[in-house]
Amino acid sequence: MYDTTPHRLNCGITSWPRRAQSWLDDRGKGAWIAAMVLGFIFVWPVGLALLAYMIWSKRMFNRSGCGPRRHAHTPWKANSSGNSAFDAYRDETIRRLEDEQGAFEAFLKRLRDAKDKQEFDAFMDERVKANASEAVGKSSEDVAKDVSAY
Repeated sequence: MYDTTPHRLNCGITSWPRRAQSWLDDRGKGAWIAAMVLGFIFVWPVGLALLAYMIWSKRMFNRSGCGPRRHAHTPWKANSSGNSAFDAYRDETIRRLEDEQGAFEAFLKRLRDAKDKQEFDAFMDERVKANASEAVGKSSEDVAKDVSAY
């Protein structure tokens, strides 16, 4: 009569909440918040239900609640592959790449600093020229006033 094989139980209308939760978890907390906001905009009970679910399941306040996090600038450590020569090569290559990344970031900082210094020097030169022309303009006005006084 009824087909109760496992593949039939995993599809259909009863599994969409689980698939939606998995899809949102893969995209992180921002996807949950966007879904909640859209729920409030289009059908406010759906938004309210999502908010309640996020608070109840601790997805709103728990950092590890929504999928894996990508950590920036953390050293990459892998498990041993079983081949010590490959592990040594991999570790040396990673160390070399991290050193090159550090050198490149230092180079970019020097470039930014040089550009900032150039822009600041140009600003100061313009300011000195403006002040000098102002001083020349004032001194000629003072001379004109002194001449007209006589």
